[in-house]
Amino acid sequence: MKTEQIELPVATAEGNFMACYSKNGLARLDFPKVNTPASNIPAAGISTQIRLWHRITETALKAVLAGRAPRKFPPLDVVGTAFQKSVWNALRKIPAGQTRSYGEVAQAIGRPRAVRAVGGACGANPIPVLVPCHRVLAANKKIGGFSSGLAWKRRLLAREGVKV
Repeated sequence: MKTEQIELPVATAEGNFMACYSKNGLARLDFPKVNTPASNIPAAGISTQIRLWHRITETALKAVLAGRAPRKFPPLDVVGTAFQKSVWNALRKIPAGQTRSYGEVAQAIGRPRAVRAVGGACGANPIPVLVPCHRVLAANKKIGGFSSGLAWKRRLLAREGVKV
């Protein structure tokens, strides 16, 4: 059964991200699409709770884009396997300006042989930037992959002072 979700734009200097909320919190955050016009938040039909979460999401996203750690996050309502959720929780513990390898994340979740699966979970992350999969590098400290493209990964890491 599919739950109703509300999508709202988050205008940034980088373009319009799209935040998707369920009744339980932020469920997805999409990177800006090329040539997407700016749009405003609809005035009607959005609960006070979701408006509050959206303001928190906007503030947190802008902090990360500026290379700073957010002070507050909205509640997250991510859908994934228990393994994926364990990876995403581990990613949230990587401080801004630091990186981990896929192997280090696998170690952190108690699954040292699941390096490739960690990579898959990073690629399936529905809330990139706020759940910082961009801070995960290949074993040789190379940039590796990123679901929204390597240019974004490099940009996010550079803003946090990470040189790759």
